Amino acid sequence: MSLNKKMNAVIALEDGTVFKGKSFGAAGERCAEIVFNTSMTGYQEILTDPSYKGQFVLMTYPLIGNYGINPEDVESREPFVEGFIVKECSRIASNWRSQETLREYLKKNKILGIEGIDTRALTRHIRLKGAMKAVISTVDTNEKNLVERVKASPGLIGRDLVKKVTCGQTYTWPQPPEKQFKVVVLDCGVKFNILRELAEHSCEITVVPATTKSDEILKLKPDGVLLSNGPGDPEGVSYVVETVKELIGKVPIFGICLGHQMLGLALGGRTYKLKFGHHGANHPAKNLKTGRIAITVQNHGFCVDINSLSKKDVEVTHINLNDNTCEGLKHKSLPVFSVQFHPEASAGPNDAKYLFHEFMKTMRKHSAKKNRH
Repeated sequence: MSLNKKMNAVIALEDGTVFKGKSFGAAGERCAEIVFNTSMTGYQEILTDPSYKGQFVLMTYPLIGNYGINPEDVESREPFVEGFIVKECSRIASNWRSQETLREYLKKNKILGIEGIDTRALTRHIRLKGAMKAVISTVDTNEKNLVERVKASPGLIGRDLVKKVTCGQTYTWPQPPEKQFKVVVLDCGVKFNILRELAEHSCEITVVPATTKSDEILKLKPDGVLLSNGPGDPEGVSYVVETVKELIGKVPIFGICLGHQMLGLALGGRTYKLKFGHHGANHPAKNLKTGRIAITVQNHGFCVDINSLSKKDVEVTHINLNDNTCEGLKHKSLPVFSVQFHPEASAGPNDAKYLFHEFMKTMRKHSAKKNRH
């Protein structure tokens, strides 16, 4: 099918900027926040990352879809992005594991896709002006109407998107042959590769919904609790922050991404919205203790304010070398730590996988201390 025979599609931003292209996904109209992702591969993992609920993803790499879609590389039960924006969707899907094309996958899952726009110009616009609300439509191409509708749509600040992505009930992940630790994962939109990594580290994993109370978690007698990644504003999920507050000091805690932000709030800090967020597989994060720099996978639009944390109790462990924002923290006396980036990668570099070993060490140390008493 030639580009000219496809449905017209329009992206309108809340500041009145409009881009016109062609649809390669589902037909319809949807409003969301628009962000860009700098990864060259891993589009399937991006589509199925629950942290993108409420967002359109703009890929900066120009050709997307060339290796198709397979059932092994999904990171959650379904794709959660609201829409997908690319320069060109590949006409050919060539990979021995591929079972369908990106085009077919988006249509099947009712996700809007738009191609044929100047993605460099749109990325630059977001970098200069910041992430903002947008609308993608294949049904209405009237620019004035679209801009009015997107202005009236809700943004991300203060919204609880976690309830839309968390699991409906408690479940156990497939168990490893050798079980050394029992870990409860508080599911705010967990990526499957976090669970795979825990299983590889001999963890028996119980995944619980984000609304689970602290006493219910402690009744499971975990050796540790993992606070997962997830979408939106951490201040919109105050019920989870309260649960985390009640868990601190009672059990080792490891927070990832949104889990890191919620831990920061639970420790008395503040969070704020970044101008255009960090989304991609090539962000440098420096470990302040060792001086080592890891190239990391990131996906977040909010950040913990370094200056809001109590220096008496909490230390910053990692910073982002692009903008010096907080990328990791730990409590000075309690078995609690977190990172803003994704140590499980998928897709992306494995530089930060050592943090799962750190979590195991923390649980082992805490268990030995508990047994002594």
